[in-house]
Parts: sequence; C-alpha cells; structure tokens
Amino acid sequence: MRTQMPSTFALAERYGYTTSYAALTHPSLGNYIAMAAGSTLGIADDGDPDVHRLHGPSVFSQALAAGKTAAIYAEGMPGTCATTSGGDQYVVRHNPWTYFVDDRAACSTYDVPATRLPGDIAAGTLPNVGMVIPDLCNDAHDCSLTRADDWLHLTVDAVLAGPDWRSGRLAVVITADEDDRHQDNLVLTTVLHPSLRHVVVDAPLTHLSLSRFLSEVVHQPPLRDAAGAPSLGDAFGLRIGR
Repeated sequence: MRTQMPSTFALAERYGYTTSYAALTHPSLGNYIAMAAGSTLGIADDGDPDVHRLHGPSVFSQALAAGKTAAIYAEGMPGTCATTSGGDQYVVRHNPWTYFVDDRAACSTYDVPATRLPGDIAAGTLPNVGMVIPDLCNDAHDCSLTRADDWLHLTVDAVLAGPDWRSGRLAVVITADEDDRHQDNLVLTTVLHPSLRHVVVDAPLTHLSLSRFLSEVVHQPPLRDAAGAPSLGDAFGLRIGR
C-alpha cells in the first residue's frame, strides 16, 4: 500500500488504521448491506434492488427518525436513488440505501449523485450518517490502485478543508467492501478524526463494527447483528455523537 497508494497510506499513518478489520462475505453487495443494516440479511449475490427488496430500518432511516441527517453521494449515478446500474460507471450494488423499499421516499431525496458533495462540504452540511461511493474506476475495481489513491486524495483533501472537519464533529472512515480473495477478506480500514494521532487498532473488527458506530453517532441502538459487534468508535476512542 505504501507504494501503490501513498496518499492513503500517509493518512493512515497520520491518523489511524486497523490491522484486523474483516469484510463479511463475497461478492460486494452483502458487505454494503451489512454496513447499512447491521447484517448481510442473507444476501450472497450482487442482485439488484428488484431481486432483494429489503424491509426494516437502515442506519440512514435511523438517523432521519432521530431528527438527524443522512446522505449517500454516489459517483456517476444518473439521478437520485438510482435502482439500476448505468450512468457513468455507477453500479447499484455499491449503493445500499436503494435496497430498502420502505425508505424509498427518503432515498429519493438524500441518495444523490456525488456532484452534490462539494457544495455540501463548502456549506458545512455534511450528514450525521453518510457514505461517498466512488465509481467502478475510482474504487480500483476497473482501474489501478494509483487511480483510486488519486481520487481519495482529492476527495479527502476537500473534506478536510471544510468546516465540518474543522469543527471536530466529523470522522472519516476509508474502507473497502471486500478483499481480492487473497487476504482472508481482511481490508485495511483507515479512520480520520482531528483527535487521532498514529493510532493502530489490532482488535478484530468487521463491517458490523462500522454499522454499530454509525448508529451510535445518532444515539440509536445498533441494528441486528451489529448489536453483538465491537464498536469502531470505541476501538478508536471516538465519542462523536455521545
């Protein structure tokens, strides 16, 4: 990672990273659903939302029900809450909110193309619970790790220059949905917050740990299996939302 993704490696060294953070399944979709729902909900393929019509709460609907804010910024998505792949290298399997059919109205409002991200950064209106989803090139699926590192460098630098970061209310988590099937599904996960300096977390964590943290940020109980997972926030000593 030091040579292929030097900018991301520098962020990990400066703020914090994990050594034992695991994705839960292959292929991609179940991992995104686990982050959003606290469980893979039994999903073991990359089917579209018309195949997997999920009911019940997500971390996004939790945030809105608590009077907080939620958003997904999906790169290349041709419109809001797009439930089919298309646009400019957008794939719906990486956009978990689109699968929760009870929450389509909110998804249609707050699951937006990533072109909205710069304005929200500048305005200091980044959500309490949010995700930024790169397209298939910038996530290194179809392009190089160098390309992904360049995209992360530009995106994260913009976030760190914004008022939400400067206020101390914002934590940034950089993770991957799954590994390349060569590391037992371990994925390097980097956590950024102004309070962190050279923190290395060796405790076992998973995408359920991230889901739990997202619920905790908005003062809500962890969803489903995330209730039994260690919190990513606790592992890094973050008290955001508490």
